[in-house]
Amino acid sequence: MSPPAVSQADDDAMSDRAAATAGPWPALLDDPAHGPLPAALLILTVVTGLVDAVSILALGRVFVANMTGNVVFVGFALAGAPGFSLAASLSALVGFLVGAATAGRLVARLKDRPTLIRAGLLAELALAVIALTISAAEGRTLAEMARDVIAADLAIAMGVQNAVVRELKVPDLTTTVLTMTLTGIAAEFRTAGASVAIRRILAVLSMLGGAALGAVLVIHAEPAWALAVATGLMAAALLLVTVRRDWA
Repeated sequence: MSPPAVSQADDDAMSDRAAATAGPWPALLDDPAHGPLPAALLILTVVTGLVDAVSILALGRVFVANMTGNVVFVGFALAGAPGFSLAASLSALVGFLVGAATAGRLVARLKDRPTLIRAGLLAELALAVIALTISAAEGRTLAEMARDVIAADLAIAMGVQNAVVRELKVPDLTTTVLTMTLTGIAAEFRTAGASVAIRRILAVLSMLGGAALGAVLVIHAEPAWALAVATGLMAAALLLVTVRRDWA
């Protein structure tokens, strides 16, 4: 028999109770409802900042993780705005949908969360290695075809990530979108528990840090370095959820 569904309110309440007895920080690695997932998803939030830094700065003004922005960029390109690549934006959009659809099949087949997150991370890691290999072979200046292929490849990986994270249902940790997280920080500033507030703030800082680091590596080194860091972080997240086996 599958365990009963846990609402976001229940998750937050459990996190707050844990914080009251052990402090809010341990809950990031040993959340009573989600085990190591909060820490792993914060790592993936850093990855989002890194890959979007690469995509915006090196692949031709295209998002590979934030599809809201990418749809807007498609509109700009269709209107003829200079500096926006319709091919890159469409390839990323299609890639993201392919990744999400593929992960949807995983979600339907893999019912327990540990197996699902591990399978999703393995798929992401394989796609990240492909993007890293192409980028490293191209060097600092990427050819147009290579940019489109890398954008599509990374978008597939981010589509997988989004679909898996959506199924995991960890509050405030979507890994790619911060709008509702920022809303929660502002709207529930006085009422949110310590662990909830810390988790939200860390999500924002994680993406900010990833984007800043990615920008530095792209501008002062080359895109492959940023992708190498992103790949390493994906491997670290996979290791974390693999070593910890006492959660579900």
